[in-house]
Amino acid sequence: GGGGKGMRRVDSADEVEEAFSGARREATAAFADDRMLVEKYIFPARHVEVQIIGDGKGAVAFGERECSLQRRYQKIIEESPSPGINEKTRQGLLDSATKLASTVGYQNAGTVEFLVGPDGSFYFLEVNSRLQVEHPVTEERFGSDLVRAQVEVAHGGALPTPPTPRGHAMEARLNAEDPYNGFLPATGPVLMLEWPNKPFVRIDTGIHDGSVIQPHYDSLLAKIIAWGADREQARKRLLGALMDTVLLGLTSNQSFLVDLLESDFFKSGETFTTTVEAQEWPAPEPPEEVVAAAQQALARRVETHDTGGGPSDRYSPWYRMGAFRMSE
Repeated sequence: GGGGKGMRRVDSADEVEEAFSGARREATAAFADDRMLVEKYIFPARHVEVQIIGDGKGAVAFGERECSLQRRYQKIIEESPSPGINEKTRQGLLDSATKLASTVGYQNAGTVEFLVGPDGSFYFLEVNSRLQVEHPVTEERFGSDLVRAQVEVAHGGALPTPPTPRGHAMEARLNAEDPYNGFLPATGPVLMLEWPNKPFVRIDTGIHDGSVIQPHYDSLLAKIIAWGADREQARKRLLGALMDTVLLGLTSNQSFLVDLLESDFFKSGETFTTTVEAQEWPAPEPPEEVVAAAQQALARRVETHDTGGGPSDRYSPWYRMGAFRMSE
């Protein structure tokens, strides 16, 4: 199921029965469908996906994205191009993705996902028949508007011609969670928020000062995307953007993302689906002077600025719509 729900790794025959029963129960609860698939376990594996757009007759590919850094089968950092595959594997992935979409008459933007083994062999995972969270990585590398292309194809327009890709792009998912405590989700108010204003950095978000993060939704707070002429420049720009982001009031994975980008395995491109969970991640201790400066800045902000946006925000459209309801 989506996000790895119902998946169980089995390393020996005596684990099969318990794993199968547990996966079936979880699948029934999450999807009301207890049918199971058995797949080969690839280790170590890279998670590489291909961005496609199909018009019901043919399909085009906008390169691939490396999405191997994950926790609980959920992506954390994505980049394009993948640093861990050669041109033969890359072309094989692109050809397979477009052939699949053309064969089934796919009409939409979508993502064809694969696992890539250490020998370059790749294995089909699934098709996500939509734009994904990480699609800005492809947009920044190709200079394309995938949302516009998706809408145009839906209205019978011609397939776009993918521009020549340039440079390297990366995205980090800023989540409301505690990565140093089992990635437990976090809730609470956003007391202070400032995004970096830097060239070649893009912020996609829906939160602001005064937003209240509830437990009813996904933990994603923002996507921070950076482009560079090469991978190292993109990494440094993304790292700088994360370090210049100010987010106070709730726990997030901001410092964890910095740790990932500064790790030796990330710098060398040695990233696999098991990398994050195989590491020990001790919680950092923020310097006292940083905490004091943040407290002072927050105090000044509260004195001079009405944040709004919370449950008492009288300007919020959600509190001004009156007896709104969908048509029957």
